[in-house]
Amino acid sequence: MLNKIIRILFSIIGLILGFTLSLTLLRTDFIQNLAIIQQGSFNEILFFVIGTLLGGIIFFIVSPLIVTLVRKITEFIETSIQKMPMNDIFLAIFGLIIGLVITNLFAGSLNNLPYNIGTILVLILNIVLGSIGANIAIKRKEELYNLFSFFKKIGNKQKAQKGEHRVQPKVLDTSVIIDGRIFDICQTGFVEGPLVIPGFVLEELRHIADSSDSLKRNRGRRGLDVLNRIQKELNIPVEMVEKNFEGAVEVDIKLLKLAQMLGGKVVTNDYNLNKVAEFQGVDVLNINELANAVKPVVLPGEEMLIQVIKDGKETGQGIAYLDDGTMIVVDGGRKYIGENIEVVVTSVLQTAAGRMIFAKPKAQMDKAV
Repeated sequence: MLNKIIRILFSIIGLILGFTLSLTLLRTDFIQNLAIIQQGSFNEILFFVIGTLLGGIIFFIVSPLIVTLVRKITEFIETSIQKMPMNDIFLAIFGLIIGLVITNLFAGSLNNLPYNIGTILVLILNIVLGSIGANIAIKRKEELYNLFSFFKKIGNKQKAQKGEHRVQPKVLDTSVIIDGRIFDICQTGFVEGPLVIPGFVLEELRHIADSSDSLKRNRGRRGLDVLNRIQKELNIPVEMVEKNFEGAVEVDIKLLKLAQMLGGKVVTNDYNLNKVAEFQGVDVLNINELANAVKPVVLPGEEMLIQVIKDGKETGQGIAYLDDGTMIVVDGGRKYIGENIEVVVTSVLQTAAGRMIFAKPKAQMDKAV
């Protein structure tokens, strides 16, 4: 039914165009000089009828082709737009507007050209420069994002100078979601939101959860469970960001780019990502560093009661652990494996990966004295 109505409308348009074209032809000097068609004669009426019907018939015949072409163009545009993120669409519109503005700066001088050449040139320039502006905006989107972030940071600094406080978004890494401690930290209120869950991180978690390796599969499912708890149980706002960076294959690089774009911080427990982020100037919150920072301080000379549980790497060494997981290397503690003994701390080694305590059995030190 709709196709019939469209064909009828096209036929009416064809009739109108046929009549208009016939009228235009009759007024030309060529037709008037031929003196074949005189005004008000039967030939003139016949010419109008034939021209009008011919226009209607042509448009009636080609209307399905026009409708099909318009439908394909519309579907192509809709499909292309659906594949593009909203940020890219806005950037393309921004580039298009810039191109049209530049074109209209020259429109005034071009319109003065004779034979409507200026109008045609302005139309062509609008199409060309508008397309160029949209393409440049899409291809240079990373630079534009950085530029917008720069101006955003300037605005935030001005707000900060006025006494306003801005909370930076926290972009969660895959490793920190699987780790699960981020939920407990956020629950205590030490971390302010919003928490940002990138779409590519969620996709990586799903991929891990579907792994054939049982260990990886359990880790992935644990990460998805932690995400569900974060969304349902925390009072911190949680945002899902469907942003993919072309040219960046690794998830870590995408994380850093997203953090730069949002002006936020990356939350991770990955030591390597921590170093790369420092190199690129991206702020990082490392869960392991936080855990090390809140461990009880142990000084050389302090005494503690521990249980030696296994051999150390060096000859005669024994290994023990504190309740928080800190490893204690006991010099000469191998013979005390399975026993609770008192030790004296000799030194403490602090690294980015954790803390190690070196100690000696108190009984040996008393004998030495």
